[in-house]
Parts: sequence; structure tokens; C-alpha cells
Amino acid sequence: MKAPLGIVLRSCLFAASLLLITPPYSLIALGTFPLAALTRYRIVRGWARLALVLLDHICGIRYRVLGAGHIPSQPCVILSKHQSAWETMAFQAIFPPQVQVIKRELLWIPFFGWGLAMVSPIAIDRASGVRALKQVIEQGKDRLKRGFWVIVYPEGTRMAPGVRGKYQTGGAAIAVHAGAPIVPVAHNAGKYWRRNAFLKYPGTITVSIGRAIDSRGMKAATLTRQAEAWIESEMPRLEDPDGQA
Repeated sequence: MKAPLGIVLRSCLFAASLLLITPPYSLIALGTFPLAALTRYRIVRGWARLALVLLDHICGIRYRVLGAGHIPSQPCVILSKHQSAWETMAFQAIFPPQVQVIKRELLWIPFFGWGLAMVSPIAIDRASGVRALKQVIEQGKDRLKRGFWVIVYPEGTRMAPGVRGKYQTGGAAIAVHAGAPIVPVAHNAGKYWRRNAFLKYPGTITVSIGRAIDSRGMKAATLTRQAEAWIESEMPRLEDPDGQA
């Protein structure tokens, strides 16, 4: 079905706004290189916060958070549903200072990738198999020790609403090796900013945060199954057509 003209125009305006703000903000990000990692993060994440403001005012996409009281005070590993590009920005406003596990190719994108490199992401080569998993665990432990949270999308890629991918154990393995809790997160961002889509539809995204799961004495596979069970049981009510949760 053809999208309304207003949706197309607002989506174009949002894209143009990002193109306008990203190059200068990337230069600001590069200028933070001499600073401590957490300080760099707090400056660079301003880009994501500004993008969320633009998304609200231009496209009419807002969000609400359920279970914010479940966010622990200590650094944790977040296992989250992944439906769009929205959560990669919004989580920077919702959660404490964090790093994400990303494809290393993202760092090669002019301006955007340069700024991304300043927030200490865990950049991996997915084709390297077991070596990539070892890299994720070691870098994840390092980031947690330095005070960052670690965000992992266990399905590995963006999934359309209603679609369930295979949950990988890498994020839980970080938690087990570091002795850090797991925080499961569900959301319905794909209803408004679809997977690999240019068009953005107005509405209120709901993010639901579950209670932390203690990783001590647990196996990564067991932790992953527990997080998956909570996330997938939460998704149907978030994807309800009436938006009730």
C-alpha cells in the first residue's frame, strides 16, 4: 500500500536533518579523543538525543518506558529485541553509559562511523566465527569493568514485528564471564520505524524493561533461554494493534 504523502515528506525531512547534523557532530566527537572514555561517551551521545528530538518533532515518533525501576545501579548486559535503527539511538537516552556490539563495517562509514568509534563499541568481524565470540567476551568484560553497560541484540539482526530469530548466547557469555546481571528488554519500535525502512510512522513506541537476572553460577545457554522467554512473552502485548501495554 502506498504511504501517505505526509509520511514520505516527513521521513525525507528527518533524513535531511540527520545529514545536516551528523558531519559537524562527528568533528566534535573526534575532538573528544584525548578525553576519558566515559566523558567521550557523554558528549557523543548528544547526537542520539538530538536525533530523538528531531524524530519526535518531525515524524511524530515518541516513546514511553515500562519497568524503568528495574534498571540496576551496577553495569549490566542488556539483551534486547532488535527491530529497527530506533533502539540504537533511544537506548542511549534510556540506559546509563553503554557500548553496543556492532559490525566493524559500521566504523568505516564517513562521519557517522568516526563518531561511533569514539564511544568504545565492541566492533566484530562476524565472519570470524569462534574468534569473534572470544573477542566479544573479552571486550565485553573490559567495558563492564570500565563502567559501561553492554547492549547485545541476541537475534543478531533486525527482525520484523511478529518474527522471532534464533537467540545467540554471546551476550549471556559476557555476563557469565564478568559476573554481571542480564537485563531483558522488549519493545515495539518496528511498528513505527520498520526494519531497513526509510519511512517513519507517527506513534508512541513502548519499551519494556524486565527484572535483572543474576548470572552467577549460570550457563550462558540457560541465561539466554530465560531472557528469551521473558522478551518473547512480553512482545505480543507490545505489538497489540491498540498499543495497550
